[in-house]
Parts: sequence; structure tokens; C-alpha cells
Amino acid sequence: MKLNGQACPLEEPVSLLSYLTALGCDPAKVAVERNGQIVPKAQFACVILTDTDELEVVSFVGGG
Repeated sequence: MKLNGQACPLEEPVSLLSYLTALGCDPAKVAVERNGQIVPKAQFACVILTDTDELEVVSFVGGG
């Protein structure tokens, strides 16, 4: 799998929600694109990632 352009091999399929949690990301504070398609937050738990996927994960940064 590729995460933000870098190879990150997956040993087995995993849900997007579990993967984000394992990375230490707060799923409520990120936007995810999988294989060129935006993934709605409501689908994070049911989207299953495989080693052939390409993810772009962007976290929201507050400021002013």
C-alpha cells in the first residue's frame, strides 16, 4: 500500500478506521482519499484496505 506517496506494506486487509487509529490519527480530524476517491467519514469503519490501495491522508490544522 502507499500512504501519502510512501510504501507502507500491509500484512493483511484492515479497516480504514483501524488503520487510522493505529497510526495515531484522530479519524474525526482527517480527510482520506483512497485510490483517487474521497472516503466519507461515515464509511471509515466499513472500507477495507488492501496492499494494492493508495491513500492520501490529510489532517486538519487549526489556526488563525
